[in-house]
Amino acid sequence: MASHLANIFGTEQDRVNCSFYYKIGACRHGDRCSRKHIKPPFSQTILLPNVYHNPAHDPGCKMNEAELQQGFDAIYEDLYIELCKFGHLLELHVCDNVGDHLIGNVYARYEWEAEAQAAVDNLNTRWYAGRPLYAELSPVTDFREACCRQNENGECNRGGFCNFMHLRLASKELVSSLRASQRLERRLNPAAQEGGGGGWEPGKRNGRERSASPKARKPERDWERRA
Repeated sequence: MASHLANIFGTEQDRVNCSFYYKIGACRHGDRCSRKHIKPPFSQTILLPNVYHNPAHDPGCKMNEAELQQGFDAIYEDLYIELCKFGHLLELHVCDNVGDHLIGNVYARYEWEAEAQAAVDNLNTRWYAGRPLYAELSPVTDFREACCRQNENGECNRGGFCNFMHLRLASKELVSSLRASQRLERRLNPAAQEGGGGGWEPGKRNGRERSASPKARKPERDWERRA
């Protein structure tokens, strides 16, 4: 019996624990769910809920796709640079869903659980884009299972209201550049961890001015420490 319960834990056959919570770190029923959402005491993955706001979801949005992508790339770069300060960042994913439980969610997976815990402890004292951040450890371990495969094939008929992750993707060139910068930084300064201090200055990467245009960079997207 114990072996059977262990095998079905967090799956659709588990009648006690919510499979959606363990698969995607969120559930559309929230606290009203009939199954348990047991928050992990330790994890490599963190969740920052409701961080990204896609202007395309606003009825009056007049931005074209190139402008939307440029704006998202700037936000993705902001997040990547800051999250790297807590450790070796393996994955960074941003949801483009519009359902309340997934809208704007940011997931980051680190190499070590201690790095994820350090990120949660620090980010819960911070603001971004003029709003307080709320960070927590997430049970998500396999983003291939968390993402909507139909959406990846352009076949999901639920759109942004799907219960699985619909990811907003950063430009491939940007992602490659950020990963290369992280590898270089780890080689040059392997023992240093800045800890996400308040001295980070938006608009710079590794001491160099960024090339993003002023239109893509908005001054309100700043990192602040809560009083």
